[in-house]
Amino acid sequence: MVPVPAAQVGGLYVDPDTPAAQQVADWTAEGRTDDADAVGAIAERAVPLWLAGGDATARVTDYVSRAAAAGAVPLFVAYNIPDRDCGSFSGGGAAGADDYRAWVGSVAAGLGGSDAIVVLEPDAIAHQLTGCADDGGERYGLLAGAVDVFTAAGARVYVDAGNPGFTGDAAATAEALRRAGVERAAGFSVNVANFYTTEESVAYGTAVSDALGGGVRFVVDTSRNGAGRAPEPTDGTPEWCNPPDRLLGTAPTLDSGIPLVDGLLWIKRPGESDGSCRPGEPEAGQWYPDYALDLVTD
Repeated sequence: MVPVPAAQVGGLYVDPDTPAAQQVADWTAEGRTDDADAVGAIAERAVPLWLAGGDATARVTDYVSRAAAAGAVPLFVAYNIPDRDCGSFSGGGAAGADDYRAWVGSVAAGLGGSDAIVVLEPDAIAHQLTGCADDGGERYGLLAGAVDVFTAAGARVYVDAGNPGFTGDAAATAEALRRAGVERAAGFSVNVANFYTTEESVAYGTAVSDALGGGVRFVVDTSRNGAGRAPEPTDGTPEWCNPPDRLLGTAPTLDSGIPLVDGLLWIKRPGESDGSCRPGEPEAGQWYPDYALDLVTD
């Protein structure tokens, strides 16, 4: 049984202990009040807890408990598929299929029947479709298994479907989502950690939904799409890796007002690096204060 649509539940949990919140406190103490106020636009919004390996039960249990105390919905990203990110800036993941299944179980044990939202494995399907993960289709089975385990634990699961520019083939993406169990999930996610506008992302998501037969719902990552995609860089770095002059997008909401869209979410945590793609830049997922400030400064 697929859980109720996200729009029917309460607001998203805002974690008071994020790096953004700590940065606000640090800059306030240093007298950088304008910068602190600016980054407060990030610290005051709901972002997910990314889970990328290790026994996750205790972390998930704690996060779920804090969200419940606040009367809010916890948001997670499960990001530990074997051969994650095709060995690129966010490379890693579980050592193999058995390790991945055990890890999924450790996450589910912490969910404890909560009404959590879980975004499942950003880019895993897109990489499969573009030829990175040559595993004979094992990845689809792992994703489908995770859908079932997380759904049984009470979560609403959104299987990641990439972005408009990754595969460019809604029909192929839809078939991959079927193999990954999307019909037993709450839906799918688009534009995770990317910069496509909400309009572009909704058009792509709607095309994928139609290719699935229509009516399949999705969520959109709006964390950093306020200025759209960056122009092609001249320094050889990927256009999606810490591009300058981008802006925050629409604030997270479970009431998008857009057909088929369950939520506009900040799935990528704004201000955290996409990778060490230029000298001196932090590794993927690490807090990057200068980039955070760039996102909140016109």
